[in-house]
Order: sequence, then structure tokens, then C-alpha cells
Amino acid sequence: MDRLNIDGAWRYTPRIHADPRGAFLEAFRGSDLGEAIGHRLDVAQMNCSVSQRGVLRGIHFADLPPGQAKYVTCVSGAILDVVVDIRVGSPTFGDWEAVRLDDESRQGLYIAEGLGHAFLALSEQATIVYLCSAPYAPGREHGIHPLDSTLDIDWPLETLPLLSEKDAEAPTLKEALDAGLLPDYRACLDFYDGLH
Repeated sequence: MDRLNIDGAWRYTPRIHADPRGAFLEAFRGSDLGEAIGHRLDVAQMNCSVSQRGVLRGIHFADLPPGQAKYVTCVSGAILDVVVDIRVGSPTFGDWEAVRLDDESRQGLYIAEGLGHAFLALSEQATIVYLCSAPYAPGREHGIHPLDSTLDIDWPLETLPLLSEKDAEAPTLKEALDAGLLPDYRACLDFYDGLH
């Protein structure tokens, strides 16, 4: 487990055992993640997303509590996975970090509750699987426009990305802040402490 620059985000690099038959790896180890973050990831839901090249999904987040932590892996193809610190009062508020996830390195990315999450499909088709700490609940799910110029995320775009209607209409970070949609950093820290 490698800590990213944004507190609450971790990259997992598995050991891949390859032979003439193919490869085997442990894509998720609860004990490794638990040791890194200080608590278990209780999995409430597993999602699978299939996207074509140029599909951009996010930036998504959920009301806290309970929020929704995610552990993301790319099982086929490649994506650029992005974590955005949207926690008001955080020392890295508005910062983002990108990690390439693909079917070669087989890395995984843990994103704590209260952080924003987005990804861009880089391959002709990309399939990601992610474990979630809480089930999807439409009434407490929110988004920030992934092309918000104040965030200035360095998406490696060849053409205009394909966005869902919901993502295309999502507010900017400032608009979400002004509307009171963003999680509070101190409340997130208290929530994390309660998970230990």
C-alpha cells in the first residue's frame, strides 16, 4: 500500500505470479488495506463499469455520513483514475491526483469517504470493478463537473469526452461549495476515527 499525496487515498500494487498458463494475483487484501487505513473496509456493494475510450465518469461523492469509500481496480483495458480532495477545510482542498489503473499492473486504488472520484477510459474498452463501503443511494449522491477549469485536471483527451447528462450538468467545485454540498474535513476526520 502506498499513500498518495491526498490523505485518505492509497494505491495497492499486487504481486503478480505469471507462468505459461497466465497470471494470478490477489487484487484486494483486506488485511493490507486495513493496516494502511486503520480499519476494515466493510463491503456493502460491488460495482462493475464498462466504458468505451473517451468516456469520462465523475467527479462523484456521497453525503457523509455514511459517505462511500471505494476500492477500484481495472480488470480489462486502462483508465486514468482521479481522486479529488473536496473536503472543505482540508490542507489539500481542490487538489487532485491521478493514477493509471490497467490490466497489466493490476494496481488498485482506495478512496476514502468524503473524497471525489472520477475516471477516464483510455483503452478501446475498459472494465472496472469497485468495492463500496455503502450502497448507492440517489438522494445522497452528488457530482462536480469533471472539466471544471478551477480544478484543471490534466485529462489526456484526444477529443471531447463522453459525459453522462448528470455529469455534464454537475456544478463546479465553487458552485458545490456555495450550495453547501461538500463534506467538511473535520467531520470526515471524526468519521474516520469512528471507524477504528
